[in-house]
Amino acid sequence: MTDEAIAALREDAHLGPLVAEYGPMTIEPAENFYPRFVTSILRQQVSMASAAATRERLFDAVEVTPEGILAADPQVLRDAGLSRQKTEYVRNVAEAFVEKGYSLAYFADMSDEEVLPELTSIKGVGTWTAKMQLMFSLGRPDVFPVGDLGIRKGMDALFDADLTRSEMVERAGRWAPYRSYASLYLWRADEDVTESVGEVTGL
Repeated sequence: MTDEAIAALREDAHLGPLVAEYGPMTIEPAENFYPRFVTSILRQQVSMASAAATRERLFDAVEVTPEGILAADPQVLRDAGLSRQKTEYVRNVAEAFVEKGYSLAYFADMSDEEVLPELTSIKGVGTWTAKMQLMFSLGRPDVFPVGDLGIRKGMDALFDADLTRSEMVERAGRWAPYRSYASLYLWRADEDVTESVGEVTGL
């Protein structure tokens, strides 16, 4: 899949130069994806630097597994830098993992369109967070997180235009069925957001 995706995107007039500059990139499933889920929640509505600092403190303070988060005193999570709301959210996700047995196998036979409502039914998990899981936890190849600030900046830089969301979705259609891979390059199209992917996948 990766070879096919890179070959296709290399031929694209807009993404081709980025593919040439950064080389092949991969989208792969994460066997143990709860920590990545937590990282996505930490990144909600805060700067990457702030999320990274909170993540470091949290991972030092507790075992970031569903069981470890549920066993931890919520005040320990607060002391690591989580707001009251995000403390609730990471616990909600942990409960879903424990109660439903979330794993790669659990989602294996579900389409992207089925996974999204399953995940967003958890309080605190919005569409952006769910799409991050599709891409970086489940390794789905054709996800386009149009609501991501880095993606918007990348699209604006790539097409030299201030695009609406509908225009972004329309133009991204050229990269199907490899829009997850295209997103990896879009995150690098604007120098201010080149660390976006690392904040999610750097585990």
